[in-house]
Amino acid sequence: MVNNAEDKSPKQFYIATANLLNFANPNRIYYENAPAYNNDEYEQKLRGITDLLAKAHADIIAVQEVWDSNALEALAVSLGFNPEHVVIPLASNDNANPYTQGRGAQHTPAVGIITRFEQLESSLLQEVAPKAVIDIPDIGPYKCFNRPPLILRVNALGQPITIVTAHLKSKRAFFLRDENGQLLEDMDDPNIRVRAKLRSLCMRAAEAASIRMSIIERLHHTREPLILLGDMNDVTGSVTTQLMSETGEVNYDKSMRDVALFDAARIQARYGWMKDVAYTHIYQGMPEVIDQLFVSEEFLPDSKFSLGQVERVDYFNDHLKWDYADRVIDHGIIRAKIKLHN
Repeated sequence: MVNNAEDKSPKQFYIATANLLNFANPNRIYYENAPAYNNDEYEQKLRGITDLLAKAHADIIAVQEVWDSNALEALAVSLGFNPEHVVIPLASNDNANPYTQGRGAQHTPAVGIITRFEQLESSLLQEVAPKAVIDIPDIGPYKCFNRPPLILRVNALGQPITIVTAHLKSKRAFFLRDENGQLLEDMDDPNIRVRAKLRSLCMRAAEAASIRMSIIERLHHTREPLILLGDMNDVTGSVTTQLMSETGEVNYDKSMRDVALFDAARIQARYGWMKDVAYTHIYQGMPEVIDQLFVSEEFLPDSKFSLGQVERVDYFNDHLKWDYADRVIDHGIIRAKIKLHN
């Protein structure tokens, strides 16, 4: 179904993640202060994203910043998938959808997954795990995800795999506003700005901790692999990203392998050949990797429980060098080639 420039054995697949930068249906207001795409702008964005993702030849694509399932289904079809290969409950345009009543995502965009593999089960992480709830300065307990992660279990070439995609709170300062959206704080006060950034950090930390707890529950004493990927809004070695993976704990306790996650780029069979061009976002002129792809122990080649390995990780980021007006998305695409044992 998906054309591939490389020969693909029956036991290999590609998985990718991409932030689609407010991908919405034409003529629909998604943010009050942002103009809707007209038909031409929508078609240009659809073509542009299609051109970028087509080069990845992915069998599973995790996406972030999507407002409408119709738009994502159109993208899926343009990439050679079918509409039913799209899973994005919080951006549904189906009137029968209990979350959206067909209106698409509201107030904030949603995450989703496109997959050609059989879908076994899906769920959303909407509530922050009780043990991960923390008080946000001046706001109170953070009990619900702003953008709930999506969990999808698939049958990948005979191997059940759990896919978790997330879009964590950004590092952008979170200023207090009234119910009408009017600012309640002085954005130019440096001390207020620090406190606003602290709120964002606390939110992201609570989300990361809650995802971590869900992953532990799924991985503990099981041999079914799991892949976590998405826009984590911080670099691989950051406290919040490592909170989700706990890779470093393996150095002190080998039994932690059972529930730890591993950066696919670090464990790839061909590690090193792409490291100098690895970035997925440019923040204030500096390139950084904030879109992540982590795998469980079952994809470590040296594990006695290994079911496969990460053959290669690629970064598609040339479009980030274009003028901003020419970019249809503002993140790079990260893709991993997974080889399963026969």
